[in-house]
Amino acid sequence: MRKEVLSDLFEFLDNSPTPYHAVQQTISNLQAQGFNELHEKNHWDLDENGLYYVVREGSVIAFRKAGADLREQGFRLIGAHTDSPCLKIKPYALKEFLDYRNLNVETYGGVLLMTWFDRDLSIAGRVSGLDSKGNIVNELIDFKRPVALVPNLCIHLNRTANDGHSINKQEHTSPLFLQADKNDEEFDFKKLLLNEAHQQKAESTLRQILEYDLCLYDTQKAGLVGLNSEFIASARLDNLLSCFCALQAFTSSSPRKPCLIVFNDHEEVGSRSTSGAAGPFLEAVLRRLYPGIQDFERMIHQSLLMSADNAHAIHPNYPNKHDPQHGSSINKGPAIKINDNQRYASTDLSCAELIALAQKHELPYQRFVNRSDLGCGSTIGPISSTRLGIQTIDVGLPTFAMHSVRETGGANDVQPMIDLMRAWFNRG
Repeated sequence: MRKEVLSDLFEFLDNSPTPYHAVQQTISNLQAQGFNELHEKNHWDLDENGLYYVVREGSVIAFRKAGADLREQGFRLIGAHTDSPCLKIKPYALKEFLDYRNLNVETYGGVLLMTWFDRDLSIAGRVSGLDSKGNIVNELIDFKRPVALVPNLCIHLNRTANDGHSINKQEHTSPLFLQADKNDEEFDFKKLLLNEAHQQKAESTLRQILEYDLCLYDTQKAGLVGLNSEFIASARLDNLLSCFCALQAFTSSSPRKPCLIVFNDHEEVGSRSTSGAAGPFLEAVLRRLYPGIQDFERMIHQSLLMSADNAHAIHPNYPNKHDPQHGSSINKGPAIKINDNQRYASTDLSCAELIALAQKHELPYQRFVNRSDLGCGSTIGPISSTRLGIQTIDVGLPTFAMHSVRETGGANDVQPMIDLMRAWFNRG
C-alpha cells in the first residue's frame, strides 16, 4: 500500500511544476472518477447527487452534495494551496551581459534563495496569445528538460560565503539561459515559447504569444531518502503534499457524504487575488448552492473546514528554533497547528473535533505551536474562516526546509494523513 501511494504522490509532484499543472492533474483524477466541470459564466442546474468541479485560474473546487440538505448537515471541507515559492520570468525575459543571456526573474513568495543555486532548472507555466482567427487562447507549457541554472560565485571570490553571505534578488538570481554568437540574430523568447508549445501539443491553436505566466523549477524528481527510505525529498511538498492527500481522501470517501475540496492559488503571496483564499471563489461557489442569506448562513454554520498546509518539523541541527514541548516530528503523523495570534485558525472546539476523530479511528496526531519569540507563517485557514465565518482547524504534515527548492517530509506520514482526511469526510 505504501509503495503504491508514494508512487502516485511522486507522479503528482513531478507533473505539477506550476499551479496550473497541479490543477490539471487534479481535474484529470476527478474526471476519471466521474466528476463534471461547471463554468462560472453559465447557469448551474445541479443534480442533487451530481459530482462537480470548478476551475478558476490556478485554483480548483470539487464537491458533491450527496443529496443532503446542507442547511441541516453542512459540508466537510478541506482546503490547501497549489502554489509554491519559486522564480518567475518577467515580461522582458532576457538580461544580456557579454555573449550570455540570462533570464530576468522575480522571486515569488518567501523563496529560500540559497537552495536555487547550481540546480538544473526548467520552465513551465501558461502562455496566452492569438489563434489563427484572432481569438485569445491559452495553453500550458512545460519544457521538462534542464534549460537554465543559477551559477554560484566561487568561494575564492566570496570568502564570506559560509558566514552569512547575503543574496541580492535582482543581481544574483538570474539563471544562465544561453550563450549567443555575435553573428546570431536577436533572440526571440516568445518565438521559442511558441515553437515549444507546438512541439508539445500537435493540436496547438496558438499562432502568436502575447504574454505568459512562467515559473522555473528544479528538474530533479521526487524520491525517497534515508537508510530505510523513510524520508521524501521533493520540490513543492509545500503544499502539493496536502493537495494530493486531500484529493485521495476525497475521491475514496463515502459517496453518501457531502464533501468539498478547495485548492487555492497565491497563498504564498498573501492569497489576495480572484483565485486566492482572500478572493470570492469559494464563497461564490457555495452561494450558488443556497443563494438565500438564511439558507447560506445555516449551511456555513453546519460545516467544518480543515486547512491543510505543511508544519515545521523539529530540525535536529537547529533544535533551539522550536518549542520542545510543542514541536512536531517527521513520520509521527499529522500535526494540529495552533497559534493564539490567529496565524492559524484552530480553536479548542475545532481541535476537539479532530482529536475525537483521530482517537476514534486510532490515527496518530501531534500538536504544533511555534516558539513564543519567533513569528510563524500562516495558511488559507484564517483567511477562509474570516471570509466565510466557518469553523476551521489547521493541520499539516511535518517538513524540513520549507520553501527550499527541495523539501523533506515523511514517507510514513502520507497514508495516515489520507486516512485522517477520509475520516474527516466520512464523519458521523
